[in-house]
Amino acid sequence: MNRTPKGPRAAALAFCVFLAACASLDVKLINQDYKKPNNVWVFFTVEDGDEPVGGLTANDFVIYEDGGEVSKFESKQIIQNPEVAAVMYTMLLMDVSGSITESGQADALVDAAKDFSDRVGKSQKVGVYAFDGEAKIHSVTPFTEAQGSVQGGLEGLRTRKPKDPSTNLHGAVVEGLRELKKELDKDRRPLKFGTLVVFSDGTDRANRVTRDEMLDEMKKEEYDNYEIYAIGVGAEIAEADLDDIGRDGTVLSTDKTKVKESFNEVAARLEQHMKRFYLLSYCSPARKGDHEVTIEANRKDPSGRGSLDSKFNADGFGPPPECDPERQPTFDMKATTEAPPPPGEAPSGGAKVKVDAKVKVQGN
Repeated sequence: MNRTPKGPRAAALAFCVFLAACASLDVKLINQDYKKPNNVWVFFTVEDGDEPVGGLTANDFVIYEDGGEVSKFESKQIIQNPEVAAVMYTMLLMDVSGSITESGQADALVDAAKDFSDRVGKSQKVGVYAFDGEAKIHSVTPFTEAQGSVQGGLEGLRTRKPKDPSTNLHGAVVEGLRELKKELDKDRRPLKFGTLVVFSDGTDRANRVTRDEMLDEMKKEEYDNYEIYAIGVGAEIAEADLDDIGRDGTVLSTDKTKVKESFNEVAARLEQHMKRFYLLSYCSPARKGDHEVTIEANRKDPSGRGSLDSKFNADGFGPPPECDPERQPTFDMKATTEAPPPPGEAPSGGAKVKVDAKVKVQGN
């Protein structure tokens, strides 16, 4: 929703326009909630083009209600940990077919997977699964926030022998997405984001699932909030096949000694993407009626500014009890919508979060 800014906000935007280096930040609403006595929560992302903007604090955001700035003293605004409302799962799906185990790559693959799990596991749950030529994928370590259990499970891959030496790559992607969704559905937190990272050194040889069947599965609406990356290492890489899979990023290297570097490329990207999420909590001065709230993000270095607009209803607002900004929201994700709710209606969903940032690294 766009409107002409007025008052202090208009002056701030005019100053930003005056500065040639002031970038336009993309602030995108994911979800919101509001409850008596006068709590308002807004969950959103901040990006500069395709790059996530992390490290902003509560003081880097200005809140406007109906065009007028809400003082930070009155709002008690804070940034809550997004994990109170959102959960992020990453599945690392590893090719352990005959071409991997027979070429002596297992140790390098396990070491790379350990580093990946260490990095990504600091901010989300990580599960490791393996596939060969069989129809089903195999759990190596379940989704967990305990990094030690991930490490222990990976050790078993050093000596694992495939039951079927072929490569069921297409089928593994389909099974991986379904398993990832099943695990996410178990979590009680309302906002759920999944990432599938697929490692392979070749192409689909088993032909259990066709390329078109795999792509049809990936296009299902239930996976809209999922990111899918592909890592390919080795001379047998079919770049076109991996590009089909890695719709959000593909890392390719023909040098088998670059396994760890390839995994690190994707881990770094996931770390960065995690930093774009913000959960702003504040206490509204409104006490009745429908109101428009604007959240303005201000980055100091390099200079950048952006905002989002939404709505809430303040009927019944006001103490007692006193508003506590540390209180946690209860977002509802039964529906997904691109726009704020109509006046007086509680939000029922949030904007779909989809990253459009292809990452391709060609190694030697």
